[in-house]
Parts: sequence; structure tokens; C-alpha cells
Amino acid sequence: QVRLVESGGGLVQAGGSLRLSCAASGRTFSNYAMGWFRQAPGKEREFVADIDWNSSIAYADSVKGRFTISRDGAKNTVYLQMNSLKPEDTAVYYCNAHFPREHARYWGQGTQVTVSS
Repeated sequence: QVRLVESGGGLVQAGGSLRLSCAASGRTFSNYAMGWFRQAPGKEREFVADIDWNSSIAYADSVKGRFTISRDGAKNTVYLQMNSLKPEDTAVYYCNAHFPREHARYWGQGTQVTVSS
């Protein structure tokens, strides 16, 4: 059973920064990607960023240049550094672990990020 534990959400003013962390456990981690999705009230869950086992990184256009994803492979932990936050970044942020060769995807419980104007 894969377990993803997120931390680091909170309330910040526009222009501020937050750093999210997600620690994964429960199985052998190889050939996988970890990343973040977010869901704002009344909207569908959307992709934010991810990093795969080759350290290839992808970002949503809306966060490019402001957010940085990184990974500590030894700790099976992924981080999302969020700078220059905007009110439209307000959402519940979900950590995601994806094993494409197994067609398996796992989710964390979510952490709230609120950006005030």
C-alpha cells in the first residue's frame, strides 16, 4: 500500500512563497514519477508539475517560472517550491505518484494553499 504524506500548505499573501513536501512509502520506488495536481473550488483537478525517474520535469504553463519541483530519491520525497504566489493559485494541492509501467497512480490526502490578495 503506497502512502503519500503531504505537508507545507498554508495561508500566504500574494507575492509570497510556500514549499510543499510529499513523502512516499509502502513499496519499492522505481520507474515512477511524482508530482503535484491542484483543485480549486468548483473546478476540476489540474496538473501542476511532475518529475520522473530520469529527472525529466514538466510544468503547467500557469506555474512556469514561479514553481520549482525537485526530488530527494533517497527519501522518496518530492518538493514544490512556490514563489510569486497569486490568488488564483489557491487550491487543495495533491501529491501524486505514478507508475506508468504498472498503470498505477496514487494520491495523497491533499494540503490547502490559500493566497490572499
